[in-house]
Amino acid sequence: MDFAGQIAEVVPDGLVAVILHGSLATGDFLAGRSDIDLLTVVTTAITDGQADALERFVLDADLGDAAGMDLHVVTAAVAADPGQLPPVELYVGRHQSGVEVDRGVAADPDLPVELAMARAGGRSLLGAAPVEVIGEIPGRWVLDRGRHWLTVWQGLTDDDEHAAHMVLTACRIWRFAATGVHCGKGDAARWAAGRDPGLEVIGAALDRYTTGKRDPIEPAAIGGLLDRVLRDTVWR
Repeated sequence: MDFAGQIAEVVPDGLVAVILHGSLATGDFLAGRSDIDLLTVVTTAITDGQADALERFVLDADLGDAAGMDLHVVTAAVAADPGQLPPVELYVGRHQSGVEVDRGVAADPDLPVELAMARAGGRSLLGAAPVEVIGEIPGRWVLDRGRHWLTVWQGLTDDDEHAAHMVLTACRIWRFAATGVHCGKGDAARWAAGRDPGLEVIGAALDRYTTGKRDPIEPAAIGGLLDRVLRDTVWR
């Protein structure tokens, strides 16, 4: 699947890099469950026609055994120095739950985390390497955004559909706060379970994530993990 080549056809001039990140880059990919994550860096703002074509690319892409695709398009200036509220040219998410398209987003507080992970573990399918394109993201920014979501999820522990996602992402935030390492959900879960074997909710979430089984994950156990991670993730 020549995703980079297809993107290059849409943006023949001014394409700086197409970077694969997420589970396919880190080795955590699970057939039928993981997405394809692509970051496209361009020299200048894309046109409406290019945005239309990139949206069609995502919707029509042969995903193979992936569950979905996420495409972010940002300018080189934003990638190099994003700030905490950077603009996004285009986001297209194709998932089993539906399709999400955002164009010309003025400020995306989650993008710095996306860029930090792509810089740390991504690989270039076309153009410059991630570390040459993406500026270093302060760890405090990453952790602040992680703590924002941990706090939001404290009020959503009964959301069974997203229970595994909340637990495993909490483990990723926890490990980053402790070690400064970005990693996939599986590695983070194993690290967190080793840190506190009594947190059985981690094993339950990892089992659901890897097998698709729908065994219950107790809201109280999710809340307990979120509380623990919030206590342990003060930036030093």
